[in-house]
Amino acid sequence: MPQISKRAENMPASPVRKLVPFATQAKQRGMKVYHLNIGQPDIKTPETAMEAIRNIDLTVLEYALSEGNIEYRNALVTYYHSLGFTDLTPNNFIVTNGGSEALNFAISTLCDDGDEVIIPEPYYANYNGFANTFRVNVVAVPSTIDTGFALPSIEEFEKKITPRTKAIIICNPGNPTGYLYSLEELQKLAEIALKHDIVIISDEVYREYVYDGHQQISMLEFTELKDHCIIIDSESKRYSMCGARIGCMITRSQKIHDAAMLFAQARLSPVLLGQIAATAAHENDQEYIRNVREEYTHRRNVLVDLLNGIPGVICPKPKGAFYCVAELPVDDTEKFAQWLLEVYSNNNETIMVAPAGGFYSDPELGKKQVRIAYVLKEEDLRRSVELLKDALEKYRISFNL
Repeated sequence: MPQISKRAENMPASPVRKLVPFATQAKQRGMKVYHLNIGQPDIKTPETAMEAIRNIDLTVLEYALSEGNIEYRNALVTYYHSLGFTDLTPNNFIVTNGGSEALNFAISTLCDDGDEVIIPEPYYANYNGFANTFRVNVVAVPSTIDTGFALPSIEEFEKKITPRTKAIIICNPGNPTGYLYSLEELQKLAEIALKHDIVIISDEVYREYVYDGHQQISMLEFTELKDHCIIIDSESKRYSMCGARIGCMITRSQKIHDAAMLFAQARLSPVLLGQIAATAAHENDQEYIRNVREEYTHRRNVLVDLLNGIPGVICPKPKGAFYCVAELPVDDTEKFAQWLLEVYSNNNETIMVAPAGGFYSDPELGKKQVRIAYVLKEEDLRRSVELLKDALEKYRISFNL
């Protein structure tokens, strides 16, 4: 038998997707599974995007430019100008196959084997996968549920910086916690980046979806970081078009941009059809985003209030994105999540959650936590919480907890 690489052996499984086989088996048994595990909204994609796909007038589906076609990059420039970043031009953007590829470009551009990136945890689980791919070490700075996952002190970040540190990665607002960074926190991170000559990689794919009158502050606000900042963006969550696989990497640094372009050229091009859809989605999009934000605000309020009404459950109210992390009164959420799919049933229904251990560098820190995505309509969220409450009671009885 051929041997697989150490890189493949060390690749972490996705905490969001690794339970999919159990969900598939449950559905094959006739179970209805409410998917709270994945950030796939049930919100309709903008009609302008769908119409653009339906009305494509092409005779050849040709390669796009490696940096992305100019029509789409112009749409991005218009969008970012509307946010106040009027200095950006199409040459600041590299279009990617989703935000994931943008993160890959950023890490591979900045880091060599054995280098380090600092990330406040819990963090988007695929950061581990991206780092592992390029043999980069993740150095975590823990936050805790009792503070609502507030950013750890800046002193904790500085303690982690070594000669191998190349970047700090943040997600704002955050996946999986929904935490929203303050101006003061971001300013301190900017100061650290300049002091230690490292880069801030700011994942801002949930920018539009912040609540209660708060505003997301982009790292682009800090113009002093011209050579020390990379922004990761994506259309997947903004316009509920995850399958289009369109994102981008943004930087004011010509040096970083030119280096990342080598990786963009090596993978040939981003998806042509996705760019066509995304360009159209940016037309007259403010009403769409406002309506979706209102819907997510309502869903968040319903879900978090119901979760905190279950005895033993702790769930801080997120300020952004469409996720929350909840602590459950169980021994191990990995075991509990699998039990939900293999054993539990209420009227032939169950739920699927994402165990939070995979969002930490040390899975033990998330052993009693789950990430829940509020991407389902209110009726389904209410039923899901009913199922969770019932399942917790039955689980504790079954395992004498």
